[in-house]
Amino acid sequence: MKTLLSLLISLFFIGSYGQNMDPKIEKMANEIESKVIEWRRDFHENPELSNREFKTAEKIAKHLKSLGMEVKTKVAHTGVVGILTGKHPGKTIALRADIDALPVIERTDVPFKSTVKTTYLGKDVGVMHACGHDTHTAILM
Repeated sequence: MKTLLSLLISLFFIGSYGQNMDPKIEKMANEIESKVIEWRRDFHENPELSNREFKTAEKIAKHLKSLGMEVKTKVAHTGVVGILTGKHPGKTIALRADIDALPVIERTDVPFKSTVKTTYLGKDVGVMHACGHDTHTAILM
C-alpha cells in the first residue's frame, strides 16, 4: 500500500522530473498506465451530473475496496472516501478529485466520446467531462 501511495503521489511530478525519475517508480507507472487510461476513458464515456454520480461512485468504491481500503459511500449524497490507515499514528493527508460532469454536448470525435443525454433544469442536455474530472479521478485511483 505504501508503494502504491508513493507511486500516486509521484505521478504528479512526472512531467517536471521525468528524466530523473526513480527507475522503480517509472516501471510501476508504466505497468498501471493502461489501466489509468482505461478508467479515464470509461469515466469520460459515462459521465454523470453532480449529485447523480451513482455509477461513478460505485466504480470508485469497488476499486478502493480492492486495494484494501476502508470505504465510506454516500458521503454528501454521492461522494466516496477511501481510508488508508498506517501502522503508526501520525499526520493525515487527503487526496481528492471531483467526479461530476457538466451539462454540455460533447463535440469531439474520439472513440470514448460521451453520448449521454439527460434532463437538467427542465431541459434536455448532453453530459460530458469538459473540465478534467474524469482524468483527475482516474489518476487518483
